[in-house]
Amino acid sequence: MRHEPLPWSGRRIHVIGVGGAGMSAYARAAHQLGAVVTGSDRSDSEFARGLAADGVLEPRIGHRVENIPGGSDIDVVCSSAIGQENIERLAAQERGLRVMSRAELLGELSALRRTIAVAGAHGKTTTASMIAVALRGGGIDAGYLIGGTVRDTGRGADWGTGDWLVVEADESDRSLLSLTVEIAVLLNVELDHHDRFGSLHEVEEVYRTFLAGAAGVVVWDRPQLRALSRGPVVSFDASPELSAAGSRFDFDGIGVELSVPGAHNARNAAAALTVAKLAGADLAAAARALGSFRGAVRRFEHLGVTASGAEVYDDYAHHPSEIAATLAAARTLAPRRLIAAFQPHLYSRTRALRREFGDALAAADAVLVLDVYPARERAADFPGVTGLGVAEATADSARGKPVYWIAGEAEAAKLLERIAGAGDLLVVMGAGDVDRLGRRLVGRGSG
Repeated sequence: MRHEPLPWSGRRIHVIGVGGAGMSAYARAAHQLGAVVTGSDRSDSEFARGLAADGVLEPRIGHRVENIPGGSDIDVVCSSAIGQENIERLAAQERGLRVMSRAELLGELSALRRTIAVAGAHGKTTTASMIAVALRGGGIDAGYLIGGTVRDTGRGADWGTGDWLVVEADESDRSLLSLTVEIAVLLNVELDHHDRFGSLHEVEEVYRTFLAGAAGVVVWDRPQLRALSRGPVVSFDASPELSAAGSRFDFDGIGVELSVPGAHNARNAAAALTVAKLAGADLAAAARALGSFRGAVRRFEHLGVTASGAEVYDDYAHHPSEIAATLAAARTLAPRRLIAAFQPHLYSRTRALRREFGDALAAADAVLVLDVYPARERAADFPGVTGLGVAEATADSARGKPVYWIAGEAEAAKLLERIAGAGDLLVVMGAGDVDRLGRRLVGRGSG
């Protein structure tokens, strides 16, 4: 039997920053399309180890000139976290190699399939995961490229065999405008990336352009979101019954039962089912598939139990709206006390939203704030911006509930081990490495 060559057979791609959630997904897709993929990152990660375990590539840890294979036919793809001064990037430019952004590579991938792109300030990873699970459960073997690990499949990417591809559409670097999109999904709009956008109006204009390029538009049923589309839209929403077991709501005459908690996840599921209907999936089967959906890694992920009996969850929440949704979902589990440990992400975001963070965190019964995870920013550029400001704002809103400011992980772990006990629910939140604290507390690593 003759087999057609894979679309990218013979192509050679080197990914700088391959250990990140998104870039590792793109590397997987390129490998499945037949490319020979290499890559490097400054540090090891679960995503890098997963690539090695699955035979995609052996990531090189540490950036060095010799990481780039020889030859003149290498496409070098840079994560958005890779600066112009990166030694591998500079070496590639000196060799005259093609240097691409992650947006360019994702644009190429989206052009190969009928693409469903999920956009919004919050919920992209979970909703894109739900769409992939719903489509596959409904008889469509869709591919997916997601900035996190889908717990149902154990990976963040799979090219699949069908016509459809599900991707996250990121507004932070405007890479969503590089996509070829058939169905555009918009979950919500907020100013999140204060280092990239000067106003909410700028963000709205990016989303307006994104929606204009799609054949079909699916948005949360809110006037300000519907107004961003120049053409017709399909709206979604959910009015769920919430319980400790999850939620239940009706969609198109079908009862949907979710095990993941929170009203926000019911809305995410309604978005996924709306897309599944448009794509032609078996809707009842898609709804059943979502009933067993276990979520994405670092999205209200249960890590375990502390020695003193507290249940520990980890969540990627790094914006006040996300924190509020996560804490509201945690309340549905009816804990004796709800304790939040929050690591602010980015100095620019912390400076802009200090007061809003405090208001959201005050919904917990006790709060611990760590120092800022800098990511791509430098503390020297933001004098005086620390987690202490968030702790102070939380104390102002907490009406006498205990609020702690501890910069370091080890000291934070000691405090939480002392105050969190049987019947309590502790959620560690943030887009940095705060999950290490959660794993430390349940005895699964010390950071």
